[in-house]
Amino acid sequence: MTTSSTPSYRQGDPAQAHPGELARKLGYAGLIPFVGGALFVWLLTGRIDREPFIFLVNAITGYAALIVSFLGGLPWGLVMRDAAEPDDTVRKALWWGIAYSLLAWVALCMPAHAGLVVLGTLLIVAYLNDRKLYPALGVEHWLTLRFQLTAIASLSCFLTAAQI
Repeated sequence: MTTSSTPSYRQGDPAQAHPGELARKLGYAGLIPFVGGALFVWLLTGRIDREPFIFLVNAITGYAALIVSFLGGLPWGLVMRDAAEPDDTVRKALWWGIAYSLLAWVALCMPAHAGLVVLGTLLIVAYLNDRKLYPALGVEHWLTLRFQLTAIASLSCFLTAAQI
């Protein structure tokens, strides 16, 4: 039990607040479906049958929605360690987490060319919100990696949407 007035989600080993080599590698590996999917869509448009092309586009759209929902869950994991009455930071994190999942679901129900634009925008919105949230939660050192991953993933969504 802590005796300071700092919420417990801000406490812990500061070294844990930095992404390690494994986190970076896994984060970049998570970009494979975004970049590979966008590349395949650009290379294969008009060159393959409609059914496998639609499968590819749906796979990219589904993966983007999954990642947006994952990003909404990250703050939940960070704030759930503190059982105290939630402060404004925690309330915002919890509300945004649910909003991302619901909006990703709506985007998934849309035609892919529109849904991918919404999902790319949600990736950027999540990053912009995390720029405010992560420092309050003590994980601000993850923002550089988050920016890199967000830039590539959202650009992949937009490029894919532009081609279909």
